[in-house]
Amino acid sequence: MNAVNRFLINPKYILILFVGVAIFASLKSYLADLGPFVEGGRLYTSYNNYIIFKQSFFHLLESKDLYADFVEEQGDLFKYSPAFALIFGVLAILPDILGLSLWNILNAVVLFYSVYYLPKIDVRTKGLILIFVVIELLTSVQNEQSNGLIAGLLLFTFGFLERGKYWAASLCLVSTIFIKLFGIVGLALYLLYPNKFKLTYTTAFWVILLTFLPLLVVSAEQFVFLYKSWANLLANDHSISDGFSVIGWLKTWFGWQVNKTYVSVVGAVLFCIPLLRISEYSNYIFRILVLSSVLVWVVIFNHRAESPTFIIAITGVALWYFSQLQKRENFYLLLLAFAFTILAPTDLYPKFIRDEWLRPYVVKAVPCILIWAKITFDLLAGKLSPRVPEEELTKNALQK
Repeated sequence: MNAVNRFLINPKYILILFVGVAIFASLKSYLADLGPFVEGGRLYTSYNNYIIFKQSFFHLLESKDLYADFVEEQGDLFKYSPAFALIFGVLAILPDILGLSLWNILNAVVLFYSVYYLPKIDVRTKGLILIFVVIELLTSVQNEQSNGLIAGLLLFTFGFLERGKYWAASLCLVSTIFIKLFGIVGLALYLLYPNKFKLTYTTAFWVILLTFLPLLVVSAEQFVFLYKSWANLLANDHSISDGFSVIGWLKTWFGWQVNKTYVSVVGAVLFCIPLLRISEYSNYIFRILVLSSVLVWVVIFNHRAESPTFIIAITGVALWYFSQLQKRENFYLLLLAFAFTILAPTDLYPKFIRDEWLRPYVVKAVPCILIWAKITFDLLAGKLSPRVPEEELTKNALQK
C-alpha cells in the first residue's frame, strides 16, 4: 500500500504514465497495416482521424470545401470548425509519426494538468481520478480523437472560474465549442459564478476571434461558404445514428422509436432543474457535481457518441465519485462504470460478447446513464459533503 500511495501522490509518475499511453497508442496506430472500414472497402491508415484533421488544414489553404467527402484521402468527413482546421496546421506540417504523437500527447497532458488544476481536492485524490480514467484515455487516443482535450478544457474552464480568471475560462470553453459543438453545454457553469457581464464579453471576444480566424487564409466569400457548409453538415448529421446514448439505449433495450429532439429537450430540462437551487451555488461540492453533470450529459445525450467519446463522461464519473464523501451506492455504480463502460471495448471481453451484446445493446452507455441520474439526484436532494482525505482517515483511526 505504501508503494501505491507513493505512486498516487507523485504527479511525475502519473504524467509519465499518461505520456506513455499516448506514445504507445500513436506507435501502434502508425505501424499498423492499412485496412478497410467496411468489408471490401477502400484501404485507409489506422490513424484515419488524424489524417482527417491534418488534411483539413491543407483543404483550407486550397479553398476547398472542408466538409466534402475526400474518399481518396480519408475514410470519413471532417466535422469540426474552420478555425480548428487552421490551428491544426501546427501539427499538419509535421511528419505523420511526429504530428500524430504530439496530437495524442496533447490530449493526454491537457487532461492530466486540468485535473491537478482543480482546487480543493488533495493530491492523492487527483491521482485516483487520473488512474481511474487512464484506460478510457487509451481508448480515445487509440482513435486519435479530440475527446481527452475536450474533457481537459472543460476541467480547466472550471478551475479558472473557481479562481476568477474569466478570460482564460472563457477561452477554454469557447475552444471546446469550436472543436465539438456540444461544448456549448458548458455555458451552464457560468450560472454558478458572479460577474456575468465579464463572462459575457470575454466569451463574445473569443467567439468572434475564433470565428473570423480563418480569414487569415481564405477569402470572405470562401469564409461564408465554409460556415454554411459546416452548418449543413451538422444539420444532416442529426439523423445519421443513435450512438452510445440515451436514445440508443431506449431503442435497443425497450424498442422505443423516440424522437431525438424530444429526448434532448427532456434531458436538457432534467439537467437544468438542479440549477434552480441557487442557494447551493456557494457549495463547492455542488459546483463540481454540476461540472460532472455537464461532462456526462454531453456524451449520453449525444446521438453520435462513440466508444472513444466516453473519456469525457468517465472524467465526469470520476469527479462525481472521488470529490465527495464516499457512499456505498456510489461505489457500486462506480464498479459498474469500470466493468461495463471502461472495459467494454477491451479484449477482456471475448469478441463474440462485444459483437453480439455489448455494442448492439449500447452497454457502454448504461452505467453513465445511471450515474448521471444519481448525479442529478445528488444535486437535487443529496447530502453534499467533501471527500475525507486518506491522511485524515488514518489520523482519526489512530486516535480511536
